[in-house]
Amino acid sequence: MSRLLIINSVLGFGSTGRIVLDIARDYEQKGYEVKVAYGRNMKKQSGGSSDKASEYDRLGVRIGNDMDVYSHVLLSRLSDKHGLYSRAVTKKFLKWASEYDPDILWMHNIHGYYINYEMLFEWIKSRPQMKVKWTLHDCWTFTGHCAYFTYAKCDKWKEGCNDCPQLSSYPAAMKDNSRENYRRKKAAFTSVPNLTIITPSIWLKELVNKSFLSEYPVEVQYNSIDTSVFKPTPSEFKVAHGIQEKKMVLGVASFWEKRKGLDDFIELSQRLDKDKYKVVLVGLNDQQKKELEDNNIDILAVPRTCSPTELAKIYSAADVFVNPTLEDNLPTVNLEAEACGTPVITYDTGGCRETIKSDKSKAIPQNVDSIVESLRNMDM
Repeated sequence: MSRLLIINSVLGFGSTGRIVLDIARDYEQKGYEVKVAYGRNMKKQSGGSSDKASEYDRLGVRIGNDMDVYSHVLLSRLSDKHGLYSRAVTKKFLKWASEYDPDILWMHNIHGYYINYEMLFEWIKSRPQMKVKWTLHDCWTFTGHCAYFTYAKCDKWKEGCNDCPQLSSYPAAMKDNSRENYRRKKAAFTSVPNLTIITPSIWLKELVNKSFLSEYPVEVQYNSIDTSVFKPTPSEFKVAHGIQEKKMVLGVASFWEKRKGLDDFIELSQRLDKDKYKVVLVGLNDQQKKELEDNNIDILAVPRTCSPTELAKIYSAADVFVNPTLEDNLPTVNLEAEACGTPVITYDTGGCRETIKSDKSKAIPQNVDSIVESLRNMDM
């Protein structure tokens, strides 16, 4: 039986966690033995049935523990050497991986404070017979620090990073080590036998071809979603929250931040007619909800849910899904909303335009004026 090993920061949580879980299920159905190595434990947030927990236990191999992640986070913040710690847990994991002896290695996000990328790639290069795939979900792989650079209008990644203008962005750091990070990533990530890079968008493929990863073949494979779950679904969401007489403007994110458009949503809520519209955001944390309440911001904050079925009900209840992301690759939330029959308004950045399939959806310029205009012109 052929063996597949998948590596990602999370399993079953967030967009990449759901993607790798779907890949694992698909390959199991094809007759493969499959394991998913992950670094961040999201089980307590994921919830779900005992069957789902059993599936995670069967497929999942955790790299390290919570304390290892916290340690990597702290050291990375102090030094800007994200991905260069976790040596002991990486050594232990690679010993297990050698014994598992995969025929195919499929990497996804190897950033996320849980694995040492130099040790991982040294191991990969020692196994030239192993087929290697690497799906990139952002630009971190070929920069000296950041995961995205379009909003900052920075192109240092093309030649070699230095004096990073985005140290406060993920992975946040207190000092600049971007020049050395770039050099070490380039040394680690190049000259890998049998490596194919996969990008979920044409936009990201074009960037990869301009980077030090251009030696590899690059395939575009659009992210897919489970349309047996994400489909128009009966929902009592608006009634339950007393907003059935209003147009529901929905936003969804695993983690809300400025890059995801939180500031623009706050401005949007202040500009829309409160008798006609209601802004609903799924995924805000407790601190963010308190800040909205303290500042009398009229946004309905809904806790993060890891239940695709529950999410489909919320998408279906919405009159429009708005995604004011400032930087993104191929946001699956756009795909999920459209699959539930809800039109999407998304900023035209990164690969967002590539997610639009419905004639009722649109990609717009990156400003709140464009959102307001689009809402007013939309037949809802």
